[in-house]
Amino acid sequence: MKIVAKSEVFARTRIVSGMSQRELARQAGISHSYISLLERSMKSVGPATAKRISDVLQRPVEDLFDIR
Repeated sequence: MKIVAKSEVFARTRIVSGMSQRELARQAGISHSYISLLERSMKSVGPATAKRISDVLQRPVEDLFDIR
């Protein structure tokens, strides 16, 4: 099982929230380069990290990520 970001939704949600990749990363406790990889669907994410990111962006996990 892999959890991957829905690239366009993920990036759009971050931008509409007024956050840079660095700010989202800081608030979620991960690196900004990891956010960049997620936005390009080049990296999968663990359930706990997906939850932290969705909490910061105030969106349900299912809106931002796909389980494959």
